[in-house]
Amino acid sequence: MDVVVTPHLVQLTFEAALLSFWRTAALRTFLRECHVSEGHLATWASDETKRVFLTRTFAALQRSERGKVVLGKMALALAEQSSFPDLRNWEDSDSKIAAATQAVGELKSCITKQREKIASEREIEAAKEKARTEKEAVQRSRLTVEKLSGRLNDLSLKMGTAPGGYEFQEWFYDFLSFFEIENRRPYVTSGRQIDGSVTLDGTTYLVELKFTSSQAGAPDIDVFKSKVESKADNTMGIFVSMAGYSSTAIQEASGRKTTMMLLDASHIYLALTSGMSFSDLIRRVRRHASQTGESYLAVAAFGG
Repeated sequence: MDVVVTPHLVQLTFEAALLSFWRTAALRTFLRECHVSEGHLATWASDETKRVFLTRTFAALQRSERGKVVLGKMALALAEQSSFPDLRNWEDSDSKIAAATQAVGELKSCITKQREKIASEREIEAAKEKARTEKEAVQRSRLTVEKLSGRLNDLSLKMGTAPGGYEFQEWFYDFLSFFEIENRRPYVTSGRQIDGSVTLDGTTYLVELKFTSSQAGAPDIDVFKSKVESKADNTMGIFVSMAGYSSTAIQEASGRKTTMMLLDASHIYLALTSGMSFSDLIRRVRRHASQTGESYLAVAAFGG
């Protein structure tokens, strides 16, 4: 039901029904079409006026939920009227039609105000629900970031150990999944161990992870570069060395048409703490590499 059956709406519906139909047969047909029961219509005595029968009918309808649904249908049907065929061709048709028009107009205005109020209340409730949902999402996000950060901080005690390296590998792919980045965990191909891959904006990046206490050097870059360059032309590489890189490693990875991007702990922590997504971080470093041929972009230079 699109209307709320209030006492005011019932009164306006009563007046509109009474004034819209002059003949008893026309009113009876209207009530039947609005699903007033045949049993009730059969109680309409021949000497009973329209006003008396409608008074009795409306009182009965208000006593049940089904009856209120019928009243709502009647209100909507009456409010839709733009003409009054049953009021034509009488000596005082003009006054009859004018009275009916006024009654229907008042009913229509009431229904319009109801709908505006309902729509406003729904909008307010929807806004509240959206705010609640967004707040919960932010809270869940913060909790997840906190957990990821906590796990990484705990892992720092194991940096440089084989168990620490394996745990960091697991952590990194949980990190990628948190940022909803398509990824593949470590695998072996052609006898070579690949630390996994990332697919972003149609480009596949092989991943190399280094969780050692010493910086990655040029030999590490050479080995990874050979893995990347043995794949399809659009394949690139993301090297993550939490301890950073030697200057010769950065030089070795850079150059015209470089296929590599170098990230360190500062990049990882930037994604965890700044609100910048890891996807956008990769895009920023990729853009820098494309524009300058330099594989490494320090976090401090991101603003430039």
